[in-house]
Amino acid sequence: MNAHPNPSHPNPARQAVSAGRVLVESLALHGVERVFCVPGESYLEVLDALHGQDRIELIVAKHEGAAANMAEADGKLTGRPGICMVTRGPGATHASIGVHIAQQDSTPMILFIGQIARGHRGREAFQEVDYQEMFGAIAKLVIEIDDEHRMGELMAKAFHAAVSGRPGPVVVALPEDMLTAATAMPACRATPVAPSAVGADALQSVAAALAAARRPLLVVGGSAWSERGIADLRAFADAWRLPVACAFRRQDIFDNNAPNFVGHMSLGMSPALQAMIGEADVILSVGSRLGDISTGGYALIEPPRARQTLILSHADAAELGRVFQADVAIHAAPDAMAAALSTLAPAVPPGWDEWTSRGRAGFEAYTARKADRVPVAGVDLTEVMLHLNEALPADAVLTNGAGNYSVWLHRYYRYRAPRTELASTCGAMGYGLPAAIAAALRLKDRSVVCVAGDGCFLMYPQELATAVQYGARLIVLVVNNGMYGTIRMHQEREYPGRVSGTRLQGPDYVSLAKAFGAYAERVVDTADFAGAFERARAAGGVGLIELVTDPLQITPDKRLASA
Repeated sequence: MNAHPNPSHPNPARQAVSAGRVLVESLALHGVERVFCVPGESYLEVLDALHGQDRIELIVAKHEGAAANMAEADGKLTGRPGICMVTRGPGATHASIGVHIAQQDSTPMILFIGQIARGHRGREAFQEVDYQEMFGAIAKLVIEIDDEHRMGELMAKAFHAAVSGRPGPVVVALPEDMLTAATAMPACRATPVAPSAVGADALQSVAAALAAARRPLLVVGGSAWSERGIADLRAFADAWRLPVACAFRRQDIFDNNAPNFVGHMSLGMSPALQAMIGEADVILSVGSRLGDISTGGYALIEPPRARQTLILSHADAAELGRVFQADVAIHAAPDAMAAALSTLAPAVPPGWDEWTSRGRAGFEAYTARKADRVPVAGVDLTEVMLHLNEALPADAVLTNGAGNYSVWLHRYYRYRAPRTELASTCGAMGYGLPAAIAAALRLKDRSVVCVAGDGCFLMYPQELATAVQYGARLIVLVVNNGMYGTIRMHQEREYPGRVSGTRLQGPDYVSLAKAFGAYAERVVDTADFAGAFERARAAGGVGLIELVTDPLQITPDKRLASA
């Protein structure tokens, strides 16, 4: 359907319906298949409009923060806006974590918030919040729809903003009286914007810089990659025999088993990769913002002018020059940049093969099982991750939140296919389980595994009920070391021997999971993990395995003197 020529007036040829129903029409028109929510009286009209139709599935989470995380993860998987609906006030504040994740992870997402009636604004009415003030700094766009006749227009604007340039979150506030008001204005679709092409001059500058390089490094990151874009990137990197590093928590962009993959620029970055970044004379960055984690606190690649020749390509023109003054700056979406690079005829100077091979050897050594490691009590997470490499298919999706346990995952597990890593770059605890539920509902024929620390899991354990209710198939590995491990590590460094606030006493995780209807086991010995994992897979549905680990082993390479 097309918008009426004058969006401020209704279309007399169309039967009037509520603005809430136009909202649902807009969702369907934009291809939305699933909405994550916690219901609220402030948007009952939308809930009623969703009743009885079969185009859009409604997933009711148990906490707004989890619902927002599910929507964000769904946006990561599809490249289309993940949709979350919550009520005003407390619902919106709970859901704000998902907006922050979507901002830092560059994920398309729309958060709809039921709002107080228009005539009550400014009086500190029940649960009143100014959402422009609240979300203005972390959302790409904040809209409050005051006019029911503009519902279709502003919905199209929201969908456009969420996916254009650098993708991100949009917040839409919906006054409850506006939702029930009648309008004859139809829904309208956001006009797709053709991606910008990479100019010949810019492409020639890249080729010239690489031809002159002795130690180049290709860094890939960001969002909005398609499988075609990743294939083009791989073709370019292979043809030029370039070493490739992935930015923080973007390991699934490039096959970790490829002979030119040299590691990820993340927490727990290998010393070999750190040295390689420092020694590189040309860095070609495609898609990544080159944030503080990927650059080692801006020490490995220093702003504003890096000591390396820096070629920076990004989908958002505003990102170019915001932190780094690159030698070559190219405004292009990742797919467009990869497609252009794949057309370049390779010109590989002598020495690149040795340079790339050295980087790969460093990665292999860093991710190998160490023969001289100190024995640990309980379950050895290194062995768990190495087993997952063998047991899981290449298209398995792994999710995690924040915590030192994730260092084992990202060091030892090898991502081999696109969109198989769901991990927040903003370091949000609790993300893993909601993300796994979103993945399991979206990819019903794929293996989904959530790895969560005990503190991370306890942020949203109730979402096991959501997973069971909607028939999700996933396995949760709860790494139980009885502490907030990351904070304990920092505490030991700054205040050795003075443990304060970082010990954690959890429930009986097996009984908890079984109470929600999940299959569950407790594993205390490494040798028992493989069998437990296979039993959980065979059980189908939701499975949880509690892994009791050594609290002294705070990272793969560091031990505490005492817990």
